[in-house]
Amino acid sequence: MEYVVLLRAVNVAPRWVKMARLREVLQDNGFEVETYIQSGNLLIGTRKRSVAAVRSSLERVIAEEFGFAVPCIVRTPAQLREILAWVDALASPLPDATRQYVTFFAEPIPHEKVLELDHWDIDGERVHARAGEAVWWLAKSAHEAKLSNARLERGGHVATTRDLKVVRTLVDRWAP
Repeated sequence: MEYVVLLRAVNVAPRWVKMARLREVLQDNGFEVETYIQSGNLLIGTRKRSVAAVRSSLERVIAEEFGFAVPCIVRTPAQLREILAWVDALASPLPDATRQYVTFFAEPIPHEKVLELDHWDIDGERVHARAGEAVWWLAKSAHEAKLSNARLERGGHVATTRDLKVVRTLVDRWAP
């Protein structure tokens, strides 16, 4: 089976994970692995058949090698392709949006959290969510935005965010 794995919060001081070393370690532990850029985007080949088994194995191996926990958000290539199709079908609520991001949750978020995100109404910032993902539009830089991955994780929801351009590239590479 193949899985697309998005590592949360790597290669931000002090959580350094060199992709070449990560590939070696994962291969030594029975995974086939390809990486894309330093932000922790992986294509994993494994005999494991469940997302939970893949995630727990990867998190264990990475923690043992690098000395800190790295949450792994796992999707199949077909799921990643479907997520991009969902995002592309949405009309932008901000005509002047210059940036678009996709947040991937490790576990489905409750309906109340989806509603909370859907009602996000800060000048130059909008969000649309569903149980496993949220897409956000910004008409300002991410550094100026009140919305952040940390805010999306409030309530104990583990997530990682990627620029929509990166998501498109991952689909082109690993889920055509």
